[in-house]
Amino acid sequence: MNAITLPTPLAAASETAPPHRLSIVVPMYNEIDNVAPMIDDVQAAMASYPHPWELIVVDDGSLDGTGAALERHAAKVGPHVRVLRLMRNFRQTAAMQAGIDAARGDVIVTMDGDLQNDPRDIPRLVARLLVEDMDLVAGWRKNRQDGFVLRKLPSKIANRLIRRATGLEFKDLGCSLKAFRGDVLRQVRLYGEMHRFIPAWLATVTSPSRMAEEPVNHRARLMGTSKYGLSRTFRVLTDLLAMYFFLNFGTRPGQFFGGVGLLVSTIGGLILAWMGVEKLMGQAIGTRPMLALGFFMLVGGLQFLTTGVLAELLMRVYYEGGHGMAYHRRPGSEPAADEAWHSKRD
Repeated sequence: MNAITLPTPLAAASETAPPHRLSIVVPMYNEIDNVAPMIDDVQAAMASYPHPWELIVVDDGSLDGTGAALERHAAKVGPHVRVLRLMRNFRQTAAMQAGIDAARGDVIVTMDGDLQNDPRDIPRLVARLLVEDMDLVAGWRKNRQDGFVLRKLPSKIANRLIRRATGLEFKDLGCSLKAFRGDVLRQVRLYGEMHRFIPAWLATVTSPSRMAEEPVNHRARLMGTSKYGLSRTFRVLTDLLAMYFFLNFGTRPGQFFGGVGLLVSTIGGLILAWMGVEKLMGQAIGTRPMLALGFFMLVGGLQFLTTGVLAELLMRVYYEGGHGMAYHRRPGSEPAADEAWHSKRD
């Protein structure tokens, strides 16, 4: 598959890594041609893995029969391959969150379902995560096998914007192949296009020093077509703005809106005071544009202050209450905590 072979010195470390259970989460949308190859690829790469593992594949409301194909092939492979089917297309981030919610492992690995990520890299990422006591080891597609205009260029733009906004020096935030410590990842909820910002969100609950990047293999797409292109860059911009606000003012929105409100209302008040002085000096101010500007700036500032108070109340509800769901699943049976794991003895 035009693979770039990478050395795997840490692969053997999985034998000495602390005992753990591993959940591999793969969202898929309209990838019917890649269903069987993807499951078989993961099965072959993980067949001799010395610790229990499961594969969770999330059908994100596919319209080409991907969901049914997943269920048929999973039944042939074994109960450790679990299929979740969403009721419609909620997009990649929500599908990934659905898989994370269903994952039972101490370690969670995410990857794409288009065969471009190489599952043989998974043991190496997990080994580094556990042996070096990290919370995240992210894949870095050092030799990316994609077209420049539709894939590499949007990714470069998005990565640069995210690095500047977050201060995290990751080279490839768009790579879906990542290994997480489960109890840390479960403290983060993903919405919009937020799967690209997982390292930044994790930085709100753990130290960036507990995150690392590891070069991984990247393969050219052979079947199906990419569902993403230049349009995703613009979606990332809006989510980046929201993320920047949340990271810097998420627990204190009143300070942001209050600061803006005080600045705007102060300027408006000074303008009105100036107009008042000129009125006392006999100047006609009824038709002066500055009078209207001062009035609306004062009112706008008061509105910003009110918004800050409301935002503080909403943050209290957010932190003290539950979280809404970003997706809706079709009902299905769930295995018990100790059931349906693949182990080396199977």
